[in-house]
Amino acid sequence: MKLSLCMIVKDEEPVLRRCLDGAGWADEIVILDTGSSDRTEEIAREYTPLVFSEPWKEDFSAARNASFLRATGDFLVWLDADDYVSPEEGKKIPALKRRLEEEGADMVMCPYEAGGLRYYRERFLRNGVGFFWEGRVHECIAPRGKTVRSDFTVRHLGSKKERGDRNLRIYRKWEKEEPLSGRDLFYYGRELYYRAYYAEAEEKLHAMLAGEGWYVNKIEACRVLADCLLAQGRREEALLSLFRSFLYGEPRAGVLCAAGDLFFFEGRDEEAAFWYSSALACRDHAAEGDFEEPEKRGLYPLLQLVVCKWRTGDREGALLCHKKTEELAPEHPSVVYNRRFFGV
Repeated sequence: MKLSLCMIVKDEEPVLRRCLDGAGWADEIVILDTGSSDRTEEIAREYTPLVFSEPWKEDFSAARNASFLRATGDFLVWLDADDYVSPEEGKKIPALKRRLEEEGADMVMCPYEAGGLRYYRERFLRNGVGFFWEGRVHECIAPRGKTVRSDFTVRHLGSKKERGDRNLRIYRKWEKEEPLSGRDLFYYGRELYYRAYYAEAEEKLHAMLAGEGWYVNKIEACRVLADCLLAQGRREEALLSLFRSFLYGEPRAGVLCAAGDLFFFEGRDEEAAFWYSSALACRDHAAEGDFEEPEKRGLYPLLQLVVCKWRTGDREGALLCHKKTEELAPEHPSVVYNRRFFGV
């Protein structure tokens, strides 16, 4: 079985070698450059002769699809230049190849770790069965056919490349040309929030929640909307937005911690403790497509509970929560501080 690694790049000189040095498991590497002005193409050619150039069209799906069309492998795999596959993960590829052949899989969903988040993405796709990327930014391929899961994990290490308002520019142009899907409205609203366009972000997120959309995106939209409202000083509406997420699925730890924070920073420690304790009981929803923050199910609410319980006079409970944080992250700065505070 032949695996084709497909990448789109632009001005990735500082990170491209790091990515490609970890891609020795690929049988073929296809790289599409969309207008680099640095040594990206030169570096790419050190690893593969299959380096192509196309002008950037303000459309990530168009570029990714163009890279896919040039690949000849049985399965197509994508990475960004600032992604990395460790040697340990690379060793999983032979067994994964055998599994793909035995199970007749069409798509493999794999963990993606980025900025403290862990969620699943479509990573391996059978060639020649009509898989195409959709969406001009935050592009995706909807799962179909026989879909399996693997623990083959890609880490998004990021880069210092300045991206400016690129994504927002694409969205503003896009919405003038055609209606956006619920998923695209969610990401558009999130992009506006990141850029502090709070009124616009609120409008897009409300529109997404009022229409069709994937339940996971709706849950996350409620959380982002809450952040947006809180940034505007609308605390009660922010709390209601967090609670609205319960309409779409089982409570998420990130939502419950956000609710806890609202009470915590008002000094309402008993109410805050309720939400932090509830977060500890949440399941991991990464396999459903959530932007899972593992710390929000463990270390973060426990650290907050240490303070809540201490301030309400529950010294024994505070120490017990601290001991649990010692088991999770003994070198975390807050854990080290609390260790000195408790003298243990």
